[in-house]
Amino acid sequence: MSRFPSLNEQMDIIRKGAEEIIPEEELVKKIELSIKEQKPLRVKLGADPSRPDLHIGHAVVLGKMRQFQDLGHQAVLIIGDFTGMIGDPTGRSKTRPALSLEDTKVNAQSYFEQAGIVLNKETLEIRHNSEWLAPMNFRDVITLSAHYTVARMLERDDFSKRYAQGIPISTHEFLYPLAQAYDSVAIKSDIELGGTDQKFNLLVGRDIQREYGLQPQVILTMPILEGLSGGAKMSKSLDNYIGLTDTPEDMYGKTVSISDDLILRYFTLVTNTSPEEIESFKKAMEAGENPRNIKHELAWRLVKRYHDTEAANRAKEHFQKVFVKKDVPDNIPEFTVPTGDVFITKLMIEIGLCQSGGEAKRLIAQGGVSINGTRVNSHSNPLEVKDGDILKVGKRKFIKLKK
Repeated sequence: MSRFPSLNEQMDIIRKGAEEIIPEEELVKKIELSIKEQKPLRVKLGADPSRPDLHIGHAVVLGKMRQFQDLGHQAVLIIGDFTGMIGDPTGRSKTRPALSLEDTKVNAQSYFEQAGIVLNKETLEIRHNSEWLAPMNFRDVITLSAHYTVARMLERDDFSKRYAQGIPISTHEFLYPLAQAYDSVAIKSDIELGGTDQKFNLLVGRDIQREYGLQPQVILTMPILEGLSGGAKMSKSLDNYIGLTDTPEDMYGKTVSISDDLILRYFTLVTNTSPEEIESFKKAMEAGENPRNIKHELAWRLVKRYHDTEAANRAKEHFQKVFVKKDVPDNIPEFTVPTGDVFITKLMIEIGLCQSGGEAKRLIAQGGVSINGTRVNSHSNPLEVKDGDILKVGKRKFIKLKK
């Protein structure tokens, strides 16, 4: 009995949510041979160790890799500890600062721990590209570089724009896509996954594998997930993200806050919902069902996926209690207020509700700070704090003040 599902079953799962498969006919042949020989395909994903904090935007491609694992194939996570010292220039308008090897190691551990929320760590093969890149001598680098032309490198969108605008491009930046491509040679990957912004780098991998006498890998790109309000991509710096390590309550609340036009896209890219069920949600909204109801279902499924069913139920109850019924949640943290005059901005910083006085003042000006349900309008006058007062910051942060 075959250890792998049929070709059609595999292709249906692999195509779901994918932006491009290059070329798809080669993937079909690889899967057919895999089934015939009962041999798993090697599926590569490169991890950028400059970004240790992962959100569900990163989970789009991680989720696709997990699907390959579930289909019986070998997932290979490449920790780019050596290429991290070069810095990926993708999407950059200027040379990216290089990381130290120590930085990449610390970030890589954080990446692995968070990626393990999505991937099956039991069957995951983890490799560090310093294994093969660090021992290379200058002759090896020249040999690798000789397999690609400057003209081809300048076809890359960010390089071509910088060159046209007279913005410096350091020679070492050309080595990043070549080094990433050599990873594919080193591990003999059959398929490489990445976001649409990585398409150029992934295609270089096909060319370099061919130059080293290997069958070229198939490229599968996944869409870049938009942030909570749409438009810009999900990003921690833009504060429009849902973190993989967010609490169930935060994950639920953030999901319910997304714009209506993102509901089906989130279902497709960050849940395991079938295409048929997603279509049923689409028809329900077209027939007049309130999108809010569908968002609550999405939020529940997301929390269940990244936590568990109990956490999803608890997060839903919390949301209903705090935001629908406007109640204060149970078991909120307490903070003992120091003696003397208490100023709201300093208090918020001491509690850890914000990082600076400027951030605190912005929250106050936006109406996001209240005590016992009464909005705080001034940051210049001392507060009169009573034991048991409830400080609320934003939509989800409650603190009980103690004297």
